[in-house]
Amino acid sequence: MASQWHSLVSQKLFLARTLLGQLDCATDRNRNEEHAPNEAEQALRREAAIQGATELLLRSRRLLLVMIARLYQKKSEEPSTLGELAKAIGEESNEVNRLREIEHRAGSWWNHLDQLEMAQSRPPATRKTVSTENIIAVSADSGPDRSAPALLNTLNAVKHFADDLEEQHSEW
Repeated sequence: MASQWHSLVSQKLFLARTLLGQLDCATDRNRNEEHAPNEAEQALRREAAIQGATELLLRSRRLLLVMIARLYQKKSEEPSTLGELAKAIGEESNEVNRLREIEHRAGSWWNHLDQLEMAQSRPPATRKTVSTENIIAVSADSGPDRSAPALLNTLNAVKHFADDLEEQHSEW
């Protein structure tokens, strides 16, 4: 049963990787085509791919928590947070401890997903216009790294974690 959940997590990650791969392919293809999409259309496609991949990554993390609950024979539990998972399977479980360690590590895939989720769940911050009166100390909050390489690094880390978990539990 848990392997079905692993397959579902893997599927979401594969789809996210496919979307991110289209970013590179579209750029290469547009350089070689006479009738390449205009800049606005390219920006729209890029944003759609990034947001779609981000949503799939966030969904895969949630499904990973459900997969872990299933590994512990919690057939009706569908945790959406690490706290809910800990409550369902126990604070002292190996998986909860590993995820807490990842959560507390700066720059981890868990933290990157938290930042992406927060950024994607809120409207964009309004930016001040730059004029000669307010040019002093202009600072921009750049938000989480949404570049394709950063998203791929996070995707690979989630995939590695899920695969490691599946392999570990299938040995039992």
